[in-house]
Amino acid sequence: MLLNEFFKTFYISISYIKDKFENFYKNSTLYEKKISRTLEVEFNYKPSPYLLSSLINYQNKKYKIDDLNFNKIWVNKKESKEFKKLNNFFWFFSLDLKSSKKMTQKVILDWVTRNNRYRKESWEFDTTAKRIISWLSNHHLSYNKSNSEYRSIFDYMIQKQTNHLIIEIKKSKNLDDKIVGCSAIILVGLCYKIDKRYLSFGLNLLKKIIRNLLDNEGFIKSRNIKQQIFYLKYLILIKEWFRESQVETPELVEETIYYFGKAYAYFWQNTQVNFLFNGNNITNNKTFDNYLKRLGYKFKSDNKDYGGYTILQNKKICIAMDTGSSPDVKYSKDYQSGALSFEIISNGKKLIGNCGYYKKKDQKLNKLSKSSATHSTLIIDDNSSCKFLKERDRWVLKTGLRVTQKKIIFEKDYWRITAAHDGYLKDYKSIHERNIEFYPEKMIFVGNDKIIKRKNKNNYKFEIRFHLEPNIKLMKTQDKKSILIELDEEGWKFTCDNYDINIDNGLYFGNKHLYVENKNIFVSGISNNSEENIKWEIKKI
Repeated sequence: MLLNEFFKTFYISISYIKDKFENFYKNSTLYEKKISRTLEVEFNYKPSPYLLSSLINYQNKKYKIDDLNFNKIWVNKKESKEFKKLNNFFWFFSLDLKSSKKMTQKVILDWVTRNNRYRKESWEFDTTAKRIISWLSNHHLSYNKSNSEYRSIFDYMIQKQTNHLIIEIKKSKNLDDKIVGCSAIILVGLCYKIDKRYLSFGLNLLKKIIRNLLDNEGFIKSRNIKQQIFYLKYLILIKEWFRESQVETPELVEETIYYFGKAYAYFWQNTQVNFLFNGNNITNNKTFDNYLKRLGYKFKSDNKDYGGYTILQNKKICIAMDTGSSPDVKYSKDYQSGALSFEIISNGKKLIGNCGYYKKKDQKLNKLSKSSATHSTLIIDDNSSCKFLKERDRWVLKTGLRVTQKKIIFEKDYWRITAAHDGYLKDYKSIHERNIEFYPEKMIFVGNDKIIKRKNKNNYKFEIRFHLEPNIKLMKTQDKKSILIELDEEGWKFTCDNYDINIDNGLYFGNKHLYVENKNIFVSGISNNSEENIKWEIKKI
C-alpha cells in the first residue's frame, strides 16, 4: 500500500515538473521562432460556413457584431465557462451576415494583439483548432474587403496557430481532439494550397487516427455510439471541403465514411432511437439527417448484430442488447459496465432502458453512471461486471470482460438473443448468461438470467434491474407477484416467480450533463445453486 502511494506521488510530481518545463518552453523565444515560420501565400479556397451546420448549435436569433460589447469580451477569466467559447470563435457562426466586416476584423485584431504569442489558456489545442476553422469558414466577415496589412496578419496567424497544432497533436492522447485538430490542419492546406507542410501532414495523421480508431469490422474500438457519429460528422466535413475546393477526395476518407455511415444507419436511421449504451445520451439526430439529405448522403445497414450490439425489430417492437466485450483500456474513458443490458422500444416509446451517461466533471456521478447498477442487467454482491481505475480526472477500465458466447434467432413469430460474459468469473467463479425470447403475436418477452458457477463458491446475493424513463408509472399488485407498467396509453405487466420483486428509486442520466430521478424494477435473491435460473416475463396487457 505504501509502495503504491509512493509511486503515485512520484508520478504526480514528475507530471507536475514536466508540465512546468513544457509551459516554460512554450513561452520562450525559441518556441515563438519555431511556430512563426510561415509562408507568403494567398487565401484561395474559401469554405462555405454551412458545411459546419452538423457541428454547430446555431441559434435561431442572429446577432449583429455591432451590438456586442467588446470592451469586456476578453476580460473573462480563464476559469469562466464562457472563456473557451469566446476564444474558439465558433460564436462567429451565429453572427448576422449584415454584421460589420470592419468590426469583425477589429475583434480578430484585438485577439491577435492580446494573444500573438503562445498563451496556455487561449492556445489550448481544441480551442485553437476550432478558432482556425471558424476564422477560415467565416471569411465573408473575417477576411473579405480587408486591407493588405490585415490580410498579412490574418494569414500569418492562421499558419502560426497551425504550426502549434502540428507540434501539439503528436502529444495529444485525446482522439476526439485529434480529429478536430487534424481537420483544421487539412483545411489550412486546402485554403492556402500548401500541400507538403499542411495537407499531406494532415492526411497522413488522419490515416493513423483512423487505423487506431476502427476495429476489423470498421466499428469504433471504444464501442461508443456517440463518438461514432461525432467522427462521421468530421469525416463528411473533410470530404465536403475537398469536393468544394475541387481537390480529389482521398480514398481513405471515402472508405471511412462508408463504415461510419453504416453504423449510423444501424443505430439511428433504422430505429430512430437513442440507445443509452456506453457513453451515449439523448441527441436530436434529425438535424444531422436533414444535413445528410441536403448533401446527398444515403447510408444502409441490414445487420442484426454489429459492433458488439444486437438489434432486432419490426414495425412495433425493437429490442437492443449490448452483446460485446469491453474495449481496450486506452479506449475506455466513456465505457460503461452494462454487459448484456438491453432496451425495449414499443411503438416508438422506450419501455425498458438504461440510465445513460454522466460525462460532466463530477467524478462521483461519472463513476456511478459507469456501474452495472445503472443498466438493465445482473449485479452480483453490489459489484459491477468491470472494475474501473481513476486516471487523473477520469475513470478507465482496470479489469474488463469478454463475451464468451452469442446466438441470435430472428424469425417472423419468434426472436431470441442469447449471450454470456465472464465479468464475474475471477471474483465469483461465475458466468452470467442471458436469454431473451420475444413472441410477436402474443407480445410477450420471456427472459432467463443464468448464473453458472464454475467452482463451488459461498452463497452471494444478486440483483437484476430493469430501468425505466422518468415519465413511466409503476404499480405493484396487491399479491406482490407482479408490477404494472404504464407507458403512455400502453399497459405492460412484469412478473418473476420464485424471487423477490420490488420498485426502487434511481438516477437517470439520459439528458447530457443532467440527472433526474427515475424508477426501476429489481429482482433480488441469494445464489446458492451451481446454476441459478432467474426467469422473468414482460407481457403487454
